[in-house]
Amino acid sequence: MNVKKILVSQPKPTSEKSPYFDLEKKYGVEIVFRPFIKVEGLTSKEFRQSKINVPDYTAIILTARTAIDHFFRLCKELRYNVPDTLKYFCVSETIAHYLQKYVVYRKRKIFYSETGLMEDLIPIIAKHHKETYLMPVSDVHNDKAVVLDNNKVKYVKAVMYRTVSNDFTPGEKFDYDMLVFFTPAGIKSYTTNFPDYMDRNVVIAAMGQTTLEAAAKAGLKVDVTITTETPSMASAIEQYLKKAKNHDDKSSAKAAKAAPATKKTATATAKPEVDEAAAAKRSAAAKKAAATRKAKAEAEKAAAAKRSAAAKKAAATRKAKAEAAKTK
Repeated sequence: MNVKKILVSQPKPTSEKSPYFDLEKKYGVEIVFRPFIKVEGLTSKEFRQSKINVPDYTAIILTARTAIDHFFRLCKELRYNVPDTLKYFCVSETIAHYLQKYVVYRKRKIFYSETGLMEDLIPIIAKHHKETYLMPVSDVHNDKAVVLDNNKVKYVKAVMYRTVSNDFTPGEKFDYDMLVFFTPAGIKSYTTNFPDYMDRNVVIAAMGQTTLEAAAKAGLKVDVTITTETPSMASAIEQYLKKAKNHDDKSSAKAAKAAPATKKTATATAKPEVDEAAAAKRSAAAKKAAATRKAKAEAEKAAAAKRSAAAKKAAATRKAKAEAAKTK
């Protein structure tokens, strides 16, 4: 399929060095960043209903920047001053560095996985098994917690924010050739916003096991996803665009090569068509001439019959006059 406009269901990158911008320049496509979902933080009143007392925990497990934002937001709303002794265990270095927005990084005990995988954070957590762990999560969270459960890590999940559908307005334009999903919630939002989604001729790109499962459950065929050769969504999209471009180039070359032959064939078939038309014209003319001759012959026959009748009438009149004269 010829892709010209792509919707990436994520916020627009803040860096100009994003690979998505490179795709726009290289392949002449338009990329629009428009999340299908948005995050809403729980209020302090809602959070209190969970009966979780944040000061009871000595360590925090962080899997996303969103979790960091809402952890510190709720602590502020709860009037809890986060102690300097709190330990932070982050799933990646990027998330660990994001803590600088709220704490003095070099003065805190911050740990992170070198690979960005939860599995590689487990050995670090094991070295600090005496800590009491709290894990801020969304109401719909991914399978990172499963890794903790499988390794018998004692922790408590604290729902601090929720994921809701970022609904499309009735007049909002939706003319995309490719849709890119990163979460099951994004799939759900799309199918909810567009009940006719099965009839839409769009390329579906998705990454993450739970997202792929959600797409399959919704009946969506995923055309683009990450692989070992294309480990990022941007590289997976580029591979698809490259294949599509090569296919279009081959089709154009094939059409150009076939053009002269087509012209020759058209010329060859044109002559029989002209001969057939001329023959039909001659046949029509012949039929018209025959009809004219027939009409003329019938007219002459009618005139002869009229003359004969007149002659007979004249003869009969003369005979009658002659008979009358003899009687006198």
